Amino acid sequence: MPSPYQGLESRAFWNSAISKLSPLELADIYAPKFQISKKTKICAAGSCFAQHIGRQFKRRCYTFLDVEKPIHLMEPEFYQDFGFDMYSARYGNIYSVRQLLQLFKRANGEFEPLDSVWEKDGRFYDPFRPTIEPKGFASKKELLLDRNYHLGQVNKLLASTQLFVFTFGLTEAWINTEDGAVLPTCPGTVAGEYDRDKYHFHNFTHAEVLADTIEFIALARSQRPSMKFLFTVSPVPLTATASGDHVLPATVYSKSVLRGVCGELVNELDCVDYFPSYELVSSHPMRAMFYNPNLRSVADKGVAHVMNVFFDALGDTGSDAAPTKDTDEPEEDADRIACEEILLEAFGE
Repeated sequence: MPSPYQGLESRAFWNSAISKLSPLELADIYAPKFQISKKTKICAAGSCFAQHIGRQFKRRCYTFLDVEKPIHLMEPEFYQDFGFDMYSARYGNIYSVRQLLQLFKRANGEFEPLDSVWEKDGRFYDPFRPTIEPKGFASKKELLLDRNYHLGQVNKLLASTQLFVFTFGLTEAWINTEDGAVLPTCPGTVAGEYDRDKYHFHNFTHAEVLADTIEFIALARSQRPSMKFLFTVSPVPLTATASGDHVLPATVYSKSVLRGVCGELVNELDCVDYFPSYELVSSHPMRAMFYNPNLRSVADKGVAHVMNVFFDALGDTGSDAAPTKDTDEPEEDADRIACEEILLEAFGE
């Protein structure tokens, strides 16, 4: 019998698919498992890089769900500062699948964390959305009213969603030892106080991330059995690691686990697809050309390239999508990215 490699497409061989091409010319790197039309009801969540995906869906006039619209009369330049117009609800960045699963369990009443309110300088912060009010809430009552509304809106999301888009960001997390609640950032970074007896560092394993993702898919499909999922892995490295390792191998571990989980799920479940945004930016054939000089944040041209590859594969070659920014420095620009993790840089200086 002939070799099983005989007759394979050129995309299957490194020499023809990579070595002989410019990084900008890679063909057939993504073949969508299922069609996404502009009528598909899309919900998005994830780490900082996921903000680009939501923006592009909106700019290209897809049906992007948003159950927490900006406050009346608020100027668009302030939307992101207050957690609006970033995702499908005002939940901010969700860095781990455990955090995502926890959010929807809180929304449907299955879980209520012990951490309720953090106080700082007379202002009040939501431990699970610490940056959605830059200066905190004026009172505990105001915070709780806003949280109750938020969770009520989140609880409606899954029943309306046809495609859930999630960008896996990190495996490292801080957990309340008493009830297992996962926080989006270490207490003391934005607000709250770090207590070594109350909070512990945890680096999720492949088995844990896989189990959490399977549980989330089951929870989501219990609300809408036909729901499909599009997963990506953020190409943005860790800002800092509490694992004890050098930040480079710590980043490789984190991204390897997340990419491995996505690969396993897309091979096992018909309802799951994976888009290689991580590979399109961070793999060595790209020569780091899509990163800014800090080799962490993704440059405008990198974001634009990733988004064009994705939408081109869907057959959407429209030119109405503008480049987006992902910079460490705050800018007065609608395209800047909100990211709590970047605040960790201050502790390394």
